[in-house]
Amino acid sequence: MDLAGVSAPTVTVFISSSLNSFRSEKRYNRGLTLAEFKCKLELVVGSPASCMDLELYSADDRFCMKLDQDDALLGSYPVDDGCRIHVIDRSGARLGEYEDLSQVEKFELSQSAYESRTDSVRSFLKRSKMGKFNEEEQKRREAEAAQRLADEQAQARAITVGSRCQVQAAGQPTKRGTVMYVGLTDFKPGYWVGVRYDEPLGKHDGSVNGKRYFECQDKYGAFVKPHTVTVGDFPEEDYGLDDDEM
Repeated sequence: MDLAGVSAPTVTVFISSSLNSFRSEKRYNRGLTLAEFKCKLELVVGSPASCMDLELYSADDRFCMKLDQDDALLGSYPVDDGCRIHVIDRSGARLGEYEDLSQVEKFELSQSAYESRTDSVRSFLKRSKMGKFNEEEQKRREAEAAQRLADEQAQARAITVGSRCQVQAAGQPTKRGTVMYVGLTDFKPGYWVGVRYDEPLGKHDGSVNGKRYFECQDKYGAFVKPHTVTVGDFPEEDYGLDDDEM
């Protein structure tokens, strides 16, 4: 197969390796020599550049040729977008060796040793009185959170299970349904209102993360914040979701 020059400055290819089972999609400059290209591949596959053999496969995964001239430009080979370049490792490493992190020695620092360091993020935050080390700011945030929770609780107390309601959340159409649950939940903090919509405009069947809060058909249930719920005489609306429509 003759080598041909290509005018496009970059090419997007898939990189695979004899040392692991995954592929990476990368973009490279066609002006790289194969020696330079191998150095960049070290960061992708983990093999030393000096221990690499390269094979070129077409976009439909057919073997084309070996890339074996280190002083040749990548663009001098018929490497097109969607091709795959397979790296064969000759270093003696085993398949999956660079994917197994169980043998990697981990650096661990005790809590007391970390506290004594002056170059840590925690030390910087302490000196700058930022984040949780800013007592005044922390108190302000805690007070705001407590006030929001109290407001939600007051709003939730005005909503009775079994009531008809209308839900108007920002950026969403108005929906009507029946209140099925009011109170705290396990999935998110604060007070929530569980609603069974009149039509399948919800997200679930009244259960979230394996915990059931109320019963309804799938896609009829939803949890919304109390301030989006208005209780009143809201008859069912026709949403145009008849069985004979897609």
